[in-house]
Amino acid sequence: MQKVSLDARVREHLERAAASSTGRSAETVHGGHEHVLRQTLIALRAGTALAEHENPGEATVLVLRGRVRLRSGDDAWEGMAGDLLLVPPTRHSLEAIEDAAALLTVAKTS
Repeated sequence: MQKVSLDARVREHLERAAASSTGRSAETVHGGHEHVLRQTLIALRAGTALAEHENPGEATVLVLRGRVRLRSGDDAWEGMAGDLLLVPPTRHSLEAIEDAAALLTVAKTS
């Protein structure tokens, strides 16, 4: 069994995002490309976004810190710490309204 302190990882990745020219930092905390389930911690500096991209399977975004906006086409959903956003099965983007960290969970479809 393994244990991961998300609070500690969030602090670390928010610091990395603040120091990065891209304004973001990420780490896969469980699974990976060879697994069906993958969980990735993403930290974004305010105003930074993950550009529009395809959804590789069923996905959720659990906001751990700050505020984010998930967009898909003309639709948008805002989330703050403690909110779980269901990622639509279409192209979408994720923007940090303020410095934010989120846990992206993806179950890849075949």
